[in-house]
Amino acid sequence: GGASDQEARAAASALVAASHALGSRVLPPGPDASALWRIRADGAGLGGRTPSGAQAWPGWEDAAVPPERLGEYLRAFDTLLKRYGLDGLPYGHLGDGCVHIRIDFPLEEGTDVMSSFLRDAARLVGTFGGSMSGEHGDGRARSALLPEMYTPEAIALFAAVKQIFDPENILNPGVIVDPAPLDQDVRRPFARPVQAVPGGFSFAEDSGSFTRAVHRCTGVGKCRADLHASGGFMCPSYQASRDEKDTTRARARVLEEMLRGSLVTAGWDAPEVSQALDLCLSCKACASDCPAGIDMARYKSEVLYRKFRHRLRPMSHYSLGWLPRWLRLARLAPRTTSWFLGTPVASALLHAFGGVARERSLPEITPVPFARWLRQTGRSPVTSPGEVRSRESSRGPVLVWSDSFSSGVDPRATRAVIAVLEDAGFDVVIPPEVCCGLTWITTGQLDGARRRLRSLVQVFQPFAAAGIPIVGIEPSCTAVLRSDLGELLPGDADAELVARSVVAFPELIDRISSDPERPWTVPDLAGTEFVVQPHCHQYAVGGVAAERRVLQRSGAHVTELAGCCGLAGNFGMERGHFEMSVKVAENALLPALRAHQDAQVLADGFSCRTQVAQLTNRLAEPLAVVLADARGLSY
Repeated sequence: GGASDQEARAAASALVAASHALGSRVLPPGPDASALWRIRADGAGLGGRTPSGAQAWPGWEDAAVPPERLGEYLRAFDTLLKRYGLDGLPYGHLGDGCVHIRIDFPLEEGTDVMSSFLRDAARLVGTFGGSMSGEHGDGRARSALLPEMYTPEAIALFAAVKQIFDPENILNPGVIVDPAPLDQDVRRPFARPVQAVPGGFSFAEDSGSFTRAVHRCTGVGKCRADLHASGGFMCPSYQASRDEKDTTRARARVLEEMLRGSLVTAGWDAPEVSQALDLCLSCKACASDCPAGIDMARYKSEVLYRKFRHRLRPMSHYSLGWLPRWLRLARLAPRTTSWFLGTPVASALLHAFGGVARERSLPEITPVPFARWLRQTGRSPVTSPGEVRSRESSRGPVLVWSDSFSSGVDPRATRAVIAVLEDAGFDVVIPPEVCCGLTWITTGQLDGARRRLRSLVQVFQPFAAAGIPIVGIEPSCTAVLRSDLGELLPGDADAELVARSVVAFPELIDRISSDPERPWTVPDLAGTEFVVQPHCHQYAVGGVAAERRVLQRSGAHVTELAGCCGLAGNFGMERGHFEMSVKVAENALLPALRAHQDAQVLADGFSCRTQVAQLTNRLAEPLAVVLADARGLSY
């Protein structure tokens, strides 16, 4: 360290020089340094899988040797792992010679391999003058290995001391003295294997196994941590309730017990499973923040799919899960539809028969849907890249995808995106309207989602094949193409191409505003204060760094929030969820809005803008609208 940034850098460089390292890189505070610190902080979770993705288990995770012998020890330990055909990911306090590692013991086949390996590992660490317990203690896990570390006389002395102070063997029986066999209390995995089914998610990163996916959880409990200070979003329901049952870890544990079938016995229909998943907002924050890679939103969708397939569903799955379908019908008479939805009769019907919370109202239908605006401006959807005509001075064509929400409820976002991109020199191409099936995914109607995604790929593939970027507007829909498309259409080369071609609007603006050859100037917003509510799916799939950089270039004063707004698409609209939705909003959003009464609210997500409007009566705008207004563009 040092008294200044310059002194700290000089001290780091001197340390590198003194170490005679073959290669080095000094990282100042920033994203790269934070990424390295995160690896260290998340080590226990990351270690739950081997580099090949196999499930790894504790058992030998605290050995320590003199630091000067660490290299020798690690090489010898690696040889021992290979001899047993095992693998693991070492981490820990290497500067102190302490190594943590979880190993892919074949516990499904029994405990013989683990027991034999642990005895050999204990002997090995002893030959390097080390200890099998560097910081955690021996306890039940390693007491049976003490004869590998101590002489018979020392073991006898342990027993004599215990006899003096605990003659009735009341305190920790079986620990250190007279230990149980090494493998007696090992809880072997015995969850029934549940493979992916043709209609559900493929779980490709878990070898096609829902069981392996659920067992990613190693119980480190990062989902209990208050991540807001560091910019994390997980887990909004726990942050609101402070109840362990609402953590990602607890939900994973219930799903594990469902797969075991001993405590949770009713399978997919088990009330314990329904209760555990009910307050999951499907925000996908765990997919980004959990070091083990848990994606509870995906697991919840899979459970709902398997539970309700070919059965009558909750009414909210039809009213909210089919919302894009109803929006299309509403366009036939948008003003009449909006008037009716605002009446007490409609509210009562939606609550009684649609599963919508009484405290909620459905968003107002725009009187001029995007398709009508397109016709009014003399444009028409383009069905083939062969129809695209680029200007000579253009940056090239981009496909602007107006999703169901941007088309039917808030088309200003799409119109603003078009205006900004044309101002930046792009040739904007509008494709035929297609839906990504987002609401079908969140309600577990995966067959319907798959049909819509196939139609979407059919429309987008020719443009992607021609190298035309697909610009996403709604963050949750953009995330579907990046995250869920490949899972629901596994092995589909066209789907993979489309997913690779997607770029979020803020990412494209960030790219061109930092283009050294032809930079687009971000409008000057100095003196303007913004409260920015990132969308959870935007945060989890793609990140919010691009939007952050764009706002930095604008000179605006920004308060960026960490955490979910609380609406989370269907969740906050559903009967029984309003109270939790508001509690989640109190995690960050509502306090920030109270503290910054005069600030503009920026939110790219339609859900986030709806939550702000319904809970505070303030207007939130997406980035595209802010930029278009600042440049005086007409849209």
